[in-house]
Amino acid sequence: MAERRVAVVGAGLAGLAAGLELERAGVAVELFERTRLLGGRATSFRMGGAEVDNGQHVFLACCTELIQFVEQLGMAHVLHLQQRFDALVLSRERGASRLRAAPLPAPWHLVAALAGYRQLSWAAKLSVARTLERAARARGDATPFAVWLARHRQGREAMRAFWEPFFVPALNAPLDQVSTADAAFIIATAFLADAGAARFGYSAVPLARIAAAAAERLDRVHLGTPVLGVDVMPGDNEARGLIVGEGSRVPFDAVVIAVPPPQLARVLGEPERFGVPPLDAYEPHAIIDVHLWHDRGRLGLDFAALIDSPVQWVFEKGDGYLCCSMSAADEYLRRQADELVRCCWDEVVAAVPGLARARLVRGSVTRSRDATYVARPGCERPGPATALANVAIAGSWTNTGWPDTMESAVRSGRAAAQYVIDALSGARVA
Repeated sequence: MAERRVAVVGAGLAGLAAGLELERAGVAVELFERTRLLGGRATSFRMGGAEVDNGQHVFLACCTELIQFVEQLGMAHVLHLQQRFDALVLSRERGASRLRAAPLPAPWHLVAALAGYRQLSWAAKLSVARTLERAARARGDATPFAVWLARHRQGREAMRAFWEPFFVPALNAPLDQVSTADAAFIIATAFLADAGAARFGYSAVPLARIAAAAAERLDRVHLGTPVLGVDVMPGDNEARGLIVGEGSRVPFDAVVIAVPPPQLARVLGEPERFGVPPLDAYEPHAIIDVHLWHDRGRLGLDFAALIDSPVQWVFEKGDGYLCCSMSAADEYLRRQADELVRCCWDEVVAAVPGLARARLVRGSVTRSRDATYVARPGCERPGPATALANVAIAGSWTNTGWPDTMESAVRSGRAAAQYVIDALSGARVA
C-alpha cells in the first residue's frame, strides 16, 4: 500500500495514533492541523519562560493502548507509573490521609485501602465499598450518577471524601451530568478488574514532545492549515480528498478526520450526508490548571487530592513548581488569572505540608474550555465508519467504550486507521 496517500485531519492523540497505524501499514500519511501546536487537547507550550502542559493529564495503568502508543515511539521512559495505587488526600479538617491499595488480589486490594482511609468513618467506608460493587454492575444505566448515588444512600461524607475527588476529575463533569454507565465503566475497569489497573501515571516530559515524536514519523505535517471540507461530489460513495487553505482541493485515497464535534460539523458541513449522528448533542467541559512557582523547593509531594476545595488535585512538577488542577471548571472560566492564582495559592498553602511559610514567586493560568465532551443522554456516539467508504472519523469523544480520555483518543485513532486500511485493501467492514 506504499503508493496510497491518506490525509489525517487533527494533530491530537487520535489523529497521531491513526497516522502511526497507517504508516505501519505502508500508507503515506499527511497530517493537517489548523493550529501551530501538536497534541490537540494534550499539548504544551512556553509560558513565562517555562514549558507547561495545557492541563495536567494523567492516565491509569489500565490505559493500555495509550501506554503502548508511547512505547512505540521509544519513549516509555518518560511515563511515570505508580507501583501500586496510592493517593495522598489532604483536608483542612482531617489533615493528611492515604488511600493506598494493599498487595492483595482485586477487589480485596481496594477493601484494604478503604479500611485505612481516615477521611471516612467506618460506616461510610462500608457504604462506599458496597456501593462500588453495585455500581460496577450498572454498566447500562443511563441514570445521572449523582442521582444513582443518592438512591444508594451515599451521603455528604462519602461524596466529599471519595466520589467527588476521584470521579469528577476522572469524568471531568459534575456527577449529575454523567451517566451511571460511564462511572460504572471506570469502577469496573480501573478499581475492580485488576489490582494494578488504577495505578496513576503521567508524563515526565511536556506532552508536546510526545506529539512531536509521533508527527516526525509521518510523511508530511501541515501546521496552521485549516481544512475547509471533504472533497466529495453528489452521488459519490468515496471522497476525492480534502479542501484546504483558501479552497485548494488536494487529492487523497482516504481521509481520517480526528477533531472534536464542533470542528467535525464544520468540516463535514452536513454530517447527516456522511451518515454521522447529530453533532450538537455534546457538552464541552473545561479544565483549568493554575501553575504556581514558590520559594520552598522540592516538597516530596508528587501529587495529592484536596477535599472541600476548588482544586481537586495538586501535582509537584519540579523544584518549587506546583500545578493545581481544577476539573469541571466551567464556573471559573470567567475569573481573572490573578484571582485564580491567589485562590489556588491560598488553597494549597492551607492544605499542603511544607508551604505554611512559603512565598509565591509567580503564577500563571492555562484554560482548556473544551477539555472533554460529554454526550447528552440518549445521544448516539459514532464509531469510525461513515457513509463514505474511504472516510473515517476519530476522537476521544467517539464511541470507543471509554469516556473522553487520552486512552479513548488513541483507541479511536487506531480504529479509524483500521477502517481506512480495510477500505484501501478491498476488505469490507461489517
